[in-house]
Amino acid sequence: MKRRRKARPEEPGQTSVEEIYVYDLDVIGLEELSGTEPSGGAGTQIPTLEQLEAELHRTRHKSRYRKVLRSTSFSLVVVAAVAVLVAMLFLPVLKIDGTSMTETLQDGDIVVAVSGAKFRIGDVVAFYYNNTILVKRVIATAGDWVDIDADGNVYVNGEAIEEPYLAEKALGQCDIDLPYQVPDGRCFVMGDHRSTSIDSRSSTVGCIEAGKIVGRITFRIWPVQEIGLIN
Repeated sequence: MKRRRKARPEEPGQTSVEEIYVYDLDVIGLEELSGTEPSGGAGTQIPTLEQLEAELHRTRHKSRYRKVLRSTSFSLVVVAAVAVLVAMLFLPVLKIDGTSMTETLQDGDIVVAVSGAKFRIGDVVAFYYNNTILVKRVIATAGDWVDIDADGNVYVNGEAIEEPYLAEKALGQCDIDLPYQVPDGRCFVMGDHRSTSIDSRSSTVGCIEAGKIVGRITFRIWPVQEIGLIN
């Protein structure tokens, strides 16, 4: 709304008209003062129903994506934690250090052991010895009599055992009295590299307590070309 009023002449004989603008401070008036187009004017575009639906769909999709991402991340963390726990408790992964088990296992091989698995004569097992883990082969169990001749042939309860896994036989470092009976709750172990392995033939190591066995070596996972079951 605009009003005009006449101003008094500043000098005799001179008249002037001064325009005085009085604005109604409504929405239109504020937009005029700011130099913008009035609401609903030609410069304003009102979104269509299709645009609103598209924006709503995009917002919902973004929200669902975030929920799925959070859920997936949580699931992956849980699966990884469970896998690590299972590996530590039931499937220990071990690296072979040394040559006492050649030719079956080589220095640097990485193998998997099965914890709690029952073992038999001929199985390869890992066990604790002086805060380290050793890997040897089970030759006899509690109550069995073990004898070894000068050529390295092994007898259990008076019968020679077949050992196709050996590259060579040897009496090795043996300071126990033969024949030797395995004590209760223990097992007699030997390395496959008989000439150099320090095992139950030596009184330093002796027979292994069943409770100190980590698990039975079942699978080799490294090197790649040697992946497979351990016999």
